[in-house]
Amino acid sequence: MAAFAREVAYRIFAQELRDTTLVLERDIEDAYAPQYVVTPTGAKVNRIFIVGTLTEKEDIGTDAEYWRARISDPTGTFFVYAGQYQPDAARVIADASVPEFLAVVGKVGVYTTEDGNVMTSIRPEAISVVDAVTRDRWVVETARQTLDRIRKLEDRSSQNIEMVQEHYSLDIEQYRQVAISALESIQ
Repeated sequence: MAAFAREVAYRIFAQELRDTTLVLERDIEDAYAPQYVVTPTGAKVNRIFIVGTLTEKEDIGTDAEYWRARISDPTGTFFVYAGQYQPDAARVIADASVPEFLAVVGKVGVYTTEDGNVMTSIRPEAISVVDAVTRDRWVVETARQTLDRIRKLEDRSSQNIEMVQEHYSLDIEQYRQVAISALESIQ
């Protein structure tokens, strides 16, 4: 039996995910090919790991439960959607109380609107209620990883530097400030 290896779940702050608009084309030959995005700091992401505060939840399903959760980190908000294909995650969202801390591992979902805006969300693989210490550790490690990606862009050692430079006209310094502000928010 072949071993199944999951892709790395990257730690990305909400602001960076919200600013992500570079979507890589899927392999049209493989219906199960993963969808990747490249973030402004150069992370090529299919899966994500976030921790934040549940600020809102709503069952937006019509025929069956389909939960939308807003989960906030110090930089912004993630949108997480779970329904019949993620029953365990949907149950956690349904049972969670605002403002509990939630940890989520999931796939990045990408939707392009008619006017060309790219919207990102997370389709959870796993969700759990965590404590403030876990959230604070996530912020520290996510800031470290963000700053590491920025350093790789600056010293031109990032594997995705060409895609980032061609696609994003953003000042990378803003993501350094995002990481620093996130760290300051937990002190």
